[in-house]
Amino acid sequence: MRPRLTRRGAGLSVAGASAVGLGIGLGAIDLVQIGALALLLVIGSFTATALRDPGRGRHRLRVHRHVQPSPVHAGSPAQVSVEVVADNLAGRVRLNGLRLGEQASAELSGGRPLRARVIRTDRSVGLAYPVHAARRGRWALGPLTVTRYDPFGVVRASTALGEQADIAVWPAVTQLPAPRGILVAEPDRIALGARSPSTDDSALREYQLGDDLRRVHWRSSARRGELVVRSDERAGMRPVTVLLDLPQEAESLEWTISLGTSMALAMLDAGHPVRLLGPPSEPDARSADGAHARPGHTARTELLDRMIDVQAPDASAAEEQLLTAVRLHLGSHSGSEIVVALVGPLSQPTRTALAQLATGAQGWAMVRSDPAWSVNERHEAERTISHLRRLGWRACPVQPGDDLTESWTRMLGTRT
Repeated sequence: MRPRLTRRGAGLSVAGASAVGLGIGLGAIDLVQIGALALLLVIGSFTATALRDPGRGRHRLRVHRHVQPSPVHAGSPAQVSVEVVADNLAGRVRLNGLRLGEQASAELSGGRPLRARVIRTDRSVGLAYPVHAARRGRWALGPLTVTRYDPFGVVRASTALGEQADIAVWPAVTQLPAPRGILVAEPDRIALGARSPSTDDSALREYQLGDDLRRVHWRSSARRGELVVRSDERAGMRPVTVLLDLPQEAESLEWTISLGTSMALAMLDAGHPVRLLGPPSEPDARSADGAHARPGHTARTELLDRMIDVQAPDASAAEEQLLTAVRLHLGSHSGSEIVVALVGPLSQPTRTALAQLATGAQGWAMVRSDPAWSVNERHEAERTISHLRRLGWRACPVQPGDDLTESWTRMLGTRT
């Protein structure tokens, strides 16, 4: 709490001090009393305001903040509700006359003051306002700024109430068309041992977090005493690795992350086990140890959460980061995997590493190119496409900023 004199308070203080000084000089007791009374009023209001901090003591006010949805996708709106609650009569006294103001990062507010709808009750004051998540990341919201005046309007005090919250913003994604019948044909499913639907126990497996409850086999679950699900529908779905080469330019990075994430989600929705390699991972992340995430809500959330904090790599680390992802894939893939890559112009060592993926794997690639690049950079992009096609990949050029769905369908329509 930082009490400060208002203009009225400053004027009253000057007038009171002047009256006391003038009264002493003239020997006018009444004038001294009037001036002293004015000064006592200012001092008393200042002290009372400082002691009645709404954020401290037994009668402090509590702040509850909710964001819906949370996390939110970049480019999408979210609704924020803040409630300041008083638990007792003394707290309700502090609540009266408060002026509330909310703080938010420019990535959420657009750099403009927030406009909130205020809802007051006997026990609480609520604020409701929209924010627009402009960029992927974690952005600060709050704390609440509380301003109050004493009853005479001579002292103003401002303080921060509640804690600062962070809103997690997922990358912007597009629902891409399901690739059934294009990436995986029916012969692939037969070769991989796809089974006909069966309710036999041999076609059942233990329930795992993220499984669709509609696939639970309730009769077998009751007999076993634990939840089991049918595994026949996904038995022939080939695992998919989405390989990302992250650029350094901010706009190109966000576009790459959005397209790569959208591709991974599209493959999950089609029923494939999916892992995403390239972006740095936490030590305990699924993709850090080469594991494929099985389709389900949990896998989608984990994948999106992982992309929140991804940053552009240093120039010296970008190539090594991609090579590490390729080596991880080579050390864990089964030889019947689908690899979907979104890369920039690649150097000879990286192209050589990618050549090893062509053995037993089905490769699809988009290679970034940009008219603003130098002639040498555009030439390297063309050389990368030609090299991948010679290895049996299906590769096509894309430009950062292209429509995500158009880029996806362009890749699916390419030939080796």
